[in-house]
Amino acid sequence: MNQISTEEEQEEFHEEQDSLWRLALSPTLWALHFVICYGATTVFCADHILGVDYLSTLRLGIGLLTIGVLAAIVWLGWGAWRQWDVVRDREWENDAGNNEDRHQFMGHAAFLLSLISAVGVIYVSLPVLLIASCA
Repeated sequence: MNQISTEEEQEEFHEEQDSLWRLALSPTLWALHFVICYGATTVFCADHILGVDYLSTLRLGIGLLTIGVLAAIVWLGWGAWRQWDVVRDREWENDAGNNEDRHQFMGHAAFLLSLISAVGVIYVSLPVLLIASCA
């Protein structure tokens, strides 16, 4: 009996550890996307001063990066949605304080952070589509 309890506790610990990763990874991807986009724009536009035009390469690179980051955030958001499990049990509030409620709340929070992160990634990449030149 004690072995089963230990295995169940370990499984629950691993699920909550995954929940924490899911919670933190979407905003981290957004932040990395932000740094890479603005850093690459700075480097590519500095080369523009020297007379070389890399704007089309910059747009392609940031576009591919944005698609990849958005795909990762959607995948994380889908996992968080499944963890939240609101469709199956129709519980919008998780106020009992038990393990299941905490687990579902982490999914809810991770899902909302994924939505915010996806919007942030889109807004960070919009100037690349709208900018005409580095000058």
